[in-house]
Amino acid sequence: MFKFRNILVPTDFSEQFQVSLSYAKELANSMGAQIHIIHVSEHAVYPADLGITQASFIDFDMEINKSSIAQLDALKQELANDNIEVIIEVRTGRASEQIIDYAFKNNIDLICIATQGRSGIEHFLFGSTTEKVLRKAPCPVLVVRARRN
Repeated sequence: MFKFRNILVPTDFSEQFQVSLSYAKELANSMGAQIHIIHVSEHAVYPADLGITQASFIDFDMEINKSSIAQLDALKQELANDNIEVIIEVRTGRASEQIIDYAFKNNIDLICIATQGRSGIEHFLFGSTTEKVLRKAPCPVLVVRARRN
């Protein structure tokens, strides 16, 4: 049997994330694993003609990071109440690249990631972070799809 010690759960704070987190919690409880939760804030692109200064970009990014850290801290506390050790991190960049980099650098044994189930033109335009992680991850990836009604 495989023994997972470090499970990475990327989050965008969506309902789909909650489903993948529930799988990770079950695995962590049964194997005594740590859960690593990472949120990646993608670089925002702003039109040049809005009159927004570079300082505004920095302030905006800082506010997003503060909000993300607050949400992750709340998750960490919730999981601590279930006796699960949690490590949290907020990064900025392309989500798939940051998830893969984190997995390499932190001895991640399993990535438990949600998929939004985009298809057609939406998938073509936006791609799939999950798909990119699947292709390049240094460890097994459990893809969790939220149930549709």
